[in-house]
Amino acid sequence: MSWISFDGGSTLGHRGSEDGVILLDEEHTAGARVTLEKCDRVPFAITFGLYGNMVHTVFIGSEQESLDTFRAIKTNLEELIAIWPEKDAPADRVSRFYAAISDFAQRF
Repeated sequence: MSWISFDGGSTLGHRGSEDGVILLDEEHTAGARVTLEKCDRVPFAITFGLYGNMVHTVFIGSEQESLDTFRAIKTNLEELIAIWPEKDAPADRVSRFYAAISDFAQRF
């Protein structure tokens, strides 16, 4: 499992979901994505998600903070992927997973 350029890097330089120019766009092979945009109305936006489970956007004021946050989000997404329950997982494991998603979204 690893991070790769989303769609072979074809999205870089194009408009993203927050109408900014995409600077970084990476996908985890296990089913996550994180996109960094330079925007007009806010300096930077980072949109990230776990396929089929959540999507969230944060707005950042500086380039360095956006790069640091981008890296931190990737690390945290990897932690969620590590506990992603299989389809028939027990209810308590599924509940812990969604609680971890909630905590993650609140941090960012």
